[in-house]
Amino acid sequence: MSRHFFGDTTVLLGRSMKHVTRSADTVITTAMMPVAMMLMFVYVFGGAIDTGAVSSVNYMLPGILLITIASGVAYTALRLFTDMKSGIFERFQSLPIARSGVLWAHVLTSLAANLISLVIVMGVALLMGFRSSAGVLTWLAVGGILLLFTLALTWLAVIPGLSAKSVDGASAFSYPLIFLPFLSSAFVPTGTMPGPVRAFAENQPVTSIVNAIRDLFTQQPVGVDLWIALAWCSGLLVVAYVFAMITYGRRISR
Repeated sequence: MSRHFFGDTTVLLGRSMKHVTRSADTVITTAMMPVAMMLMFVYVFGGAIDTGAVSSVNYMLPGILLITIASGVAYTALRLFTDMKSGIFERFQSLPIARSGVLWAHVLTSLAANLISLVIVMGVALLMGFRSSAGVLTWLAVGGILLLFTLALTWLAVIPGLSAKSVDGASAFSYPLIFLPFLSSAFVPTGTMPGPVRAFAENQPVTSIVNAIRDLFTQQPVGVDLWIALAWCSGLLVVAYVFAMITYGRRISR
């Protein structure tokens, strides 16, 4: 059974990846908006934001990486929506393949596309002066957090991709996710925010994820933020996966 699933998913992944390689501009577009934001925050607003002893680009980068992922998963919802409308899912149902492999192919494609976008953003950040003395294990820890965050948001993207009524509806879900880092510690210290906004910022997932990544990059002791970040990502992943599979089951049973 597992061989059947992995074999089918691999074949479907190849199909999905071809769509990405044929429209590489979508990956570039996904990276360009976060890069533009990083340039603006560092070179335009950088002097007005108190980043302490940390350079502006080092301070801003964790939030920019999360925005990159949020932008990228919108295309996952769009690709799923396109497949649903084209009738390809009905054709897959008539074949002796693992049904969950169809979704996993899109999810793995999202991971690959987001990885490319993150590499582009990191490359620009290095050109802008980003530096970290973090070791290999620390970089792996940062990569693990970003991977978990990408998986969680990708499975979340599957839900509107399967249930949206229009192209705009399929991708619009990502707008709040892109906006969320602006109400966190990603770009300004939460202590400078008004009371209600500060309370929200300090208790939403992006703040703990940003703080954990920032501490890892700067080699600061990682406190409870790391565990809160992992709990948020893991919890969101489980919930999104369950609802995505329920939504998928309802769509293919029609």
